Amino acid sequence: MAIVRLATPLRKYSQGKPEITAPGKTLKEVIMNIDSASPGFAEKILENDEIKRFVNIYVNNEDVRLGDGLNTKVGEKDTISILPAVSGG
Repeated sequence: MAIVRLATPLRKYSQGKPEITAPGKTLKEVIMNIDSASPGFAEKILENDEIKRFVNIYVNNEDVRLGDGLNTKVGEKDTISILPAVSGG
């Protein structure tokens, strides 16, 4: 299972934990498996089956937007970091 690192605003879907593990062979499968366990997770980071504009996702420190996006392959030892933009004033 891949390690998924969640920024603070997403930790309500991981019982407050900064890291969780989730199965899946692609990034989308991992996201949907987390959503199955914690409904509402996918809608926080996806819109119309795409990564929301202000959400950054990295697999092993590589921006998935520069590669295969949600179809990025994920292995057992991979680390996924999900970082929604935080704004303030």
